[in-house]
Amino acid sequence: MSATGLQPLLIELGTEELPVKALPGLARAFFDGVVEGLRKRGIEVDADGAKPLYTPRRLAVLLPGVAGEQPQQNNEVPGPYLNIALDADGLPTRALQGFAAKAGVDWKQLERTTDNKGERFVHRSVTPGLRTAALLPEILREAVAAMPIPKPMRWGGHDYGFARPVHWLVVLHGKDVVDAELLGVRSDRMSRGHRFMHDKPVWFSTPDDYVEFLRGAKVLADPDERRARIVAEVQAAAKAVGGSARIDAGNLEEVNGLVEWPVAVRCGFEPEFLAVPAEALVATMEANQKFFPLLDPDGRLSEHFVGIANIESKDETEVRKGYERVIRPRFADAKFFFVEDMKQGLAAMGEGLKQVTYQAKLGSVADKVARVVALAEAIAPQVGADAALVRRAAELSKNDLQSRMVNEFPELQGIAGRYYAMQDAALDDLPHDDRVAVADAIDEAYRPRFGGDDIALSPAGKVLAIAERLDTLAGGFAAGLRPTGNKDPFALRRNALGLARTVIESGFDLDLFKFLQQALFQTRAAIELEKARAEFSLRMHFYARLASLKEERIAVDLGSDTITVSKPGMESLRDLYDFILDRLRGYYADKGVPVQHFNAVAELKPKSLYDFDRRIDAIGTFAALPEAAALAAANKRIGNILKKADVEVPRMEDPALLAEPAERALAEAVEALYGETAEALRKGDYMTVLAHMARVRPQVDAFFDAVMVNVEDARLRANRLALLRRLGERLGSVAAIEHLSI
Repeated sequence: MSATGLQPLLIELGTEELPVKALPGLARAFFDGVVEGLRKRGIEVDADGAKPLYTPRRLAVLLPGVAGEQPQQNNEVPGPYLNIALDADGLPTRALQGFAAKAGVDWKQLERTTDNKGERFVHRSVTPGLRTAALLPEILREAVAAMPIPKPMRWGGHDYGFARPVHWLVVLHGKDVVDAELLGVRSDRMSRGHRFMHDKPVWFSTPDDYVEFLRGAKVLADPDERRARIVAEVQAAAKAVGGSARIDAGNLEEVNGLVEWPVAVRCGFEPEFLAVPAEALVATMEANQKFFPLLDPDGRLSEHFVGIANIESKDETEVRKGYERVIRPRFADAKFFFVEDMKQGLAAMGEGLKQVTYQAKLGSVADKVARVVALAEAIAPQVGADAALVRRAAELSKNDLQSRMVNEFPELQGIAGRYYAMQDAALDDLPHDDRVAVADAIDEAYRPRFGGDDIALSPAGKVLAIAERLDTLAGGFAAGLRPTGNKDPFALRRNALGLARTVIESGFDLDLFKFLQQALFQTRAAIELEKARAEFSLRMHFYARLASLKEERIAVDLGSDTITVSKPGMESLRDLYDFILDRLRGYYADKGVPVQHFNAVAELKPKSLYDFDRRIDAIGTFAALPEAAALAAANKRIGNILKKADVEVPRMEDPALLAEPAERALAEAVEALYGETAEALRKGDYMTVLAHMARVRPQVDAFFDAVMVNVEDARLRANRLALLRRLGERLGSVAAIEHLSI
């Protein structure tokens, strides 16, 4: 026992191989559940340095110190007040007698206390704390019941289930085994080592033996130690062939959950497969087989890779042959698909998109391409991109969906298109650099592909990424597919954030409302056209007409029918705009931007997201100034005063009605502020605007100290309200700074 009276606690739940993707979460939930269960019962816990321990066959909790029992429980139960508890003669009423009987004492043994309602009876008692050993079985059951098990299994005719069948349970507190039963298994001090390399039981005298004894039994129970060993062995294998290792974090985590004793095995494949797009080979090695690709000194994929075995094999050559054998058929398939796709050509693949439904209400993938083309052509001139190259890229951007390669490797959408565009004869009219720009844009249209991924790099790629997401978002909203709860079938949340990031991080000062309107206009037209099932060529012409947005209504004669589409109203635009802003809320929170700053800018709803970002930066600098809090409070006060105004407030104050020195000084300061900030505000130089605003604080403070706004004289009152309104409009020109006072 330690000097503090705490003893180490070990709990190990041994199972069949647990689901690898769920394993870290299960281990964390088990650990947290045990610690919370102990603390909830008042048991002292020392968890410093403790963390979930796990392997594919075990979940473990190892705590440095846990008290042997709860502290004594001091209980206090309030009873009836004296006016209810005692009658006129001071004898106990039935209410007091009943309370005493429930407490199990004579009423004369009850104590008295006083609260804000008067004097009352109270029963105080002390209950000894329960032993930790007696409470642990219930704590374990609670912890297991709260675990996020994806698909519980049942075994042996039991009516309970778990992620996988359970085979052993270790519960040690200090040197003592805690008697417990969980999922049909009784506790012991016996664990098991590696399934193949240590077939003997592993006995623990104390919890402190756990990690070391299992290591001796060829099991690394600490996931951090296991992960570090995998990385070290893979890097050593790469160094042996003069290269470096590609260690994807997700792949590493899965491999870490597949092995108890990792051993690296360096393997290879025929160099001829390197003619296949590297991404296809990497996808096969990582996603399908959990191997680690090795790169040559120039950072290109080499013909070497590393597999992680869960055993020290006596014949590593056979293990190597097995690893090489399992990837060869997939590589051969990828090579066949690539060669056949190249024969067909990227442009020819596009014909099949007319028969592929994008969404029932929105038509085919070819229809989506037509809408994206129109949007991309409209955006390109606004950001200095080559509209002709953007159009070529947009027209080809979805063609690889018809390729054999993408059919087999869906994660290569866009990537495959880039390879095919570089070889397609249909692009032979382009100079090499332009062909590269088109090919890169096809790939980059999908960026960012996941959280933390980079946005598109090239101008054409950025435009195409924006146009693609605008259409996806507008189509989702127009077709009634807005996300609800966890359901987001068209990934609209991810697309909204990708759109915002691309615009902001590219520095594109685009009028988002304008392009949202065009996108919504087009998707409304798509829904109407789908009802009439117009030909694709007609749709292309239709979307091209919509792109100008010069007409409030567009009508197209289809021969037997006429379709008319109206521009979307502001309500629809605001709805979609607000959805995008909701995604930005988390984006800025991750950057450390206080929610008050975000709300201050969001209230103004800037049409440009890049402008939104500049305002965020400016308000962050302003908030650090000593004048910021006072001006924010003043602007909030101005807003409240104006809301309660009972007179018509003129646009400008009348200098002749400025009676008090403080209001004349403020009027002069406001006039100067408008003059000093007009040009900076027009240019979006928000730092300058806010710096000038900070200088008017003395006049603002003096005004509110010396001037009464709501005076009896209606003309004076209206004039002062006009002055405050002008001040408030300029104070709120960069952001609604009153949010800074919340």
